[in-house]
Amino acid sequence: MKSLRLDLTTVAGAGLFIAAFGLLYMQAISGMVGDWNRDPNYSHGFLVPLISGYFVWQKKDVLLAMTPSRSLLGLFLALGGLAMFLVGSVAGESFTIRMSMIVVLSGALLFALGWPIFRELLLPLAFLVFMVPLPYILYDTVAFPLRMMITKYSVEIMKFLGVAVMREGNIIHLTNTSLEVADACSGIRSIISLLALATAMAYLFFKPMWKRIVLVALAIPMAVFANGVRVVGTGVLASHFGPEVAQGFFHEFAGLAVFALAMAMLVGAAGVLSRIGRSRHG
Repeated sequence: MKSLRLDLTTVAGAGLFIAAFGLLYMQAISGMVGDWNRDPNYSHGFLVPLISGYFVWQKKDVLLAMTPSRSLLGLFLALGGLAMFLVGSVAGESFTIRMSMIVVLSGALLFALGWPIFRELLLPLAFLVFMVPLPYILYDTVAFPLRMMITKYSVEIMKFLGVAVMREGNIIHLTNTSLEVADACSGIRSIISLLALATAMAYLFFKPMWKRIVLVALAIPMAVFANGVRVVGTGVLASHFGPEVAQGFFHEFAGLAVFALAMAMLVGAAGVLSRIGRSRHG
């Protein structure tokens, strides 16, 4: 029985695929890395391929002991990915092109290695989705209602705390200044990053599927809550100490503190989930 060991044919085939893949997607990869570098919403993209690779490395002993087999389904999947690339290229739509990379890679692995091995690689491949920036139309569709919701409830909380405040759309009017709840305060940045982190934690630390699903699902309300704390805190401080606290260093520090709060909440939730069922199993 032939296990998944490297031989000359395997190395040559993998080399040819990597070369062809690199030539086809060189421009798409370069543009995506540029987005990671320019847009703080997607700066976590640099880590995603590394984390995905670590997932594969964890399974190396299992993978090397498995028997590779061909799957024609993988060929059709790869062709579907190439069709996505063609459509995206004609339409000038970078999101479709970038997503096609993952589809083509998945199809090639399924075709070359077969379903049993592909099943072991499925989550590391799916995790790569987090490295692809969302199309702006989808980003705005999600960010706008989040901004409005956070603005509304933040104003209500500030009123409860005794702050003189009035809301106009996503603008918060205080007695001494006005604050705009922009995309950075909508929670979308934290949601994207925290979802990636929650998925990695769920995969690494939990076996039961329900625990994995719960942890990933909790990332969304945690990110929204943390950004609500940011808006309320900024509003309260600005009302007492002036608009300077909503600008420059204080604003950037608040963004870091918010994500740290969301991460702490996520780690706490993971700790609670890890305790559930432990006593029954000794």
